[in-house]
Formats: sequence, C-alpha cells, structure tokens
Amino acid sequence: MTVLDSRPVATRPAHVAGVAVLATDPLVRAGLVGELRDKPGIELLDDPAEADVVVAVAESTLRELLPVSARRLVLITDSSRQAELWSAVEHGLAVLVPRGEVTTPRLLRAIADAHRGRGDLPPEQLGSLLRAVSQLHRDVLAPKNLTLAGMSHRETDVLRLLSDGLDTAQIATKLSYSERTVKNILHGLLTRLGLRNRTHAVAQAIRMGLI
Repeated sequence: MTVLDSRPVATRPAHVAGVAVLATDPLVRAGLVGELRDKPGIELLDDPAEADVVVAVAESTLRELLPVSARRLVLITDSSRQAELWSAVEHGLAVLVPRGEVTTPRLLRAIADAHRGRGDLPPEQLGSLLRAVSQLHRDVLAPKNLTLAGMSHRETDVLRLLSDGLDTAQIATKLSYSERTVKNILHGLLTRLGLRNRTHAVAQAIRMGLI
C-alpha cells in the first residue's frame, strides 16, 4: 500500500542503512541513539530526509513527529487506533514494533527488515489495516472503477495489450473500443500519474506487477 520515496540519499554501501531516530522525548531519543551507535550495518544520521530508515517513537501524533514521509518507517508505539495506523502508512510505514517489545535485537531486526523492503505488523494491526484497505476499495475506489494499484481495469487492459506490441487501432479492435476511447484512456492515465509517455506507463505497470 505504501509508495516508496524516490529522493536521492547519500552514497553508502548497500548493506549499510542510514538511520535517523525521532522522538518527542529527548531522553528516549538519546537512549535509542545510544543503543544503535556503532552497530554493524547502521549509519546514524540527524536528517530524516537523508535516511534510508526512520525510527520514530510515537508519543504524540505522528504528523507532528514526522511532518514528511520517510523512505521506510519503523514505528515504535502503543497506539492501536486505526487513524494512527493510517497516518503511519501515509508516512512510509514498514515495521511496527509495540513499545513493550523493544529490545536492541528486536530493533536491529526491524531496521534490517525495513532497509530490505520487508514489512512487519503485529497481527491485530495487520488485521485492522486489511479491513480498512477492503473498505477503502469498496467505498472509495470501486465506485470510480479504480483498483488499489491506482489504475482502472480498462487502463490495465490497454497497457497489457500495449506491452504486447499492439498499436492503438489493434487495441481498439481487441477491446471493442473506438480508437478515440483508447487514446482518452491513455491520456487520462498519463496525466493522472504524471507519466511521460506510453513506454513509461507500461514500465510503471510492470513495476507495480499489473502486467
């Protein structure tokens, strides 16, 4: 559900994660920084915008703690409120660690998982998130003929045929559309997602696993 930030980060070995730690309580932050300092595979950073992984302790609202989206977020929290979970997802949530489970090995494993693009949520939060995603699709996306991937079924069908080498006329014939309809579908997709051309649109669909 989450789209990863494409901002460039400082050059560092692939096995080393640039990590920033955020907490409203300076003592809590200092404790976490102390736990992570000099650990193999971790480079501590002050600027969250330059970090591969942001570790945030949510003692207040996440929006106040992390005003911009992280590349990958490890969230330490006791909150199980759905609104806070959605906010975390919007900010790049990869791993959620309950505060009562925070140990140095657990934190290191969470950072490693996030850095490798893996996700990990406790069962209750995962269930809540899946129910919310289902409701989002049913109430918001489906009435607009959109899927969770952000493309409609018509757009996916057109891109699949485009990737097979068919031109506009052939796609129109295959789908029983007019050529104008095919062109409008592609124009709408390119405009909405900020894609440069048809090749870019096909590449995006492949990256998203739609074709």
